[in-house]
Amino acid sequence: MESGRIKVKTLTKQIIELSEELGLQAVSEYRTSDGTRIDIAILNGEEKILAIELEASFKWFPQRLLYDVVKAQRAGFPELWVVTSMPQKPGWIEGYAEEIGIKLKLIKENEVLQLFSSLWYLI
Repeated sequence: MESGRIKVKTLTKQIIELSEELGLQAVSEYRTSDGTRIDIAILNGEEKILAIELEASFKWFPQRLLYDVVKAQRAGFPELWVVTSMPQKPGWIEGYAEEIGIKLKLIKENEVLQLFSSLWYLI
């Protein structure tokens, strides 16, 4: 990892390839009905399984996290993974995500592919 930043393009490609192996569809830059974008949307046919946001910037992290939670909920995803290379604390946003029905996970870049491999529980 160079200078603590996420390798967004590489990680996106790896998640898309792994999705196909699992029989899922990964859509990069998924456009929502209200005009926002989710970095990677994982779909099983028409069913929305998982939204993944790759947060390479640490400026305004709490605000970005809240925005990611709202985008995922409005787009109809039950689960949101936020990949970040720096340790972050979601604070009250984690409780808010739970209140609006979003399962939120903050994941380090080096853990995401292994965790993603276990997506069988979502299928």
